[in-house]
Amino acid sequence: RCSVNVHCMFSNSDEAVINKKLPKELLLRIFSFLDVVTLCRCAQVSRAWNVLALDGSNWQRIDLFDFQRDIEGRVVENISKRCGGFLRKLSLRGCLGVGDNALRTFAQNCRNIEVLNLNGCTKTTDATCTSLSKFCSKLRHLDLASCTSITNMSLKALSEGCPLLEQLNISWCDQVTKDGIQALVRGCGGLKALFLKGCTQLEDEALKYIGAHCPELVTLNLQTCLQITDEGLITICRGCHKLQSLCASGCSNITDAILNALGQNCPRLRILEVARCSQLTDVGFTTLARNCHELEKMDLEECVQITDSTLIQLSIHCPRLQVLSLSHCELITDDGIRHLGNGACAHDQLEVIELDNCPLITDASLEHLKSCHSLERIELYDCQQITRAGIKRLRTHLPNIKVHAYFAPVTPPPSVGGSRQRFCRCCIIL
Repeated sequence: RCSVNVHCMFSNSDEAVINKKLPKELLLRIFSFLDVVTLCRCAQVSRAWNVLALDGSNWQRIDLFDFQRDIEGRVVENISKRCGGFLRKLSLRGCLGVGDNALRTFAQNCRNIEVLNLNGCTKTTDATCTSLSKFCSKLRHLDLASCTSITNMSLKALSEGCPLLEQLNISWCDQVTKDGIQALVRGCGGLKALFLKGCTQLEDEALKYIGAHCPELVTLNLQTCLQITDEGLITICRGCHKLQSLCASGCSNITDAILNALGQNCPRLRILEVARCSQLTDVGFTTLARNCHELEKMDLEECVQITDSTLIQLSIHCPRLQVLSLSHCELITDDGIRHLGNGACAHDQLEVIELDNCPLITDASLEHLKSCHSLERIELYDCQQITRAGIKRLRTHLPNIKVHAYFAPVTPPPSVGGSRQRFCRCCIIL
């Protein structure tokens, strides 16, 4: 990447040596590697560089998040007119000032857009999706998370005009219902990733539509979709055999039937997040582990019924496990961690293990983990039987590990005699 103080190195004259020595095609190629900020600086050097820096071919991928978040709609309009058909990827994440009018102009000018991130653009409404549907038929990835004005009308529009859509994020768009999902999947059967976190109106019926029409689905996030039950998720498992990542954290109605369905239908599963699903037990996780050998990340926080038996099965059948959260799994003991530490994933795969609020865990667990050479982080908050000495011994074997623990200060003895009450300095000042 070229990063230069252009004002110091080159003359403002268009006859500067670099412009004479290098053909414009080569300069244009160099500029293509620069970020937005550097391109804008180069544009101020000379008339020749202004033309080259602002050439649409240099503006195929734009992310304004780390540059300027308080931009107004006219900036997006100007960018779209400059880039035209060159623009393939644009992120306006968090740009609160950008609304439907600017995005309509954008859609009209940038008809080859493939990836568009409008996460947190809260002025966006269904009108924007109507514009995208009308002009942007090549759209593949669209992020509308936290655009809370979005309704079923947007999904219907996308279904009609964006048939190539592969990834859609409508997390926290809580006006969306099963009708919107039904319309979406009928026109966008190639969906591979669907993020529905916080879409609280969704019921099992919505999942049935997804299971019936989205055989290519790889990633599904249903976090805090509180109405979802076994019935809906089982249809997903049966219809989406390519599923690799499922988040159902907070879906407290689900039971072991889901783990059985995943084990029987989704052997490629790599990520499973089922935090706060307190009805899940060792029986379900045994079926899962014995069938899903590619598991890499599991969030089992507050799966309060699981015991060491689950860890034994994971240690035997899941050699790729990298991240495991067992926070608030209060039945887990040192023996379960011993099996994990001796398991197939231990030596060169396991990177993170979270054991917050596991009251039966002692320093012995740390001894069992010392041979996990890839372990980068361990969480031990509120593990009352863990000591500083145990952590110190672990660090002699894993010097780079990050250990997060909290040791409450010793309670001071009650004051003896009638000594007057002491105040902290701030109390004295007040």
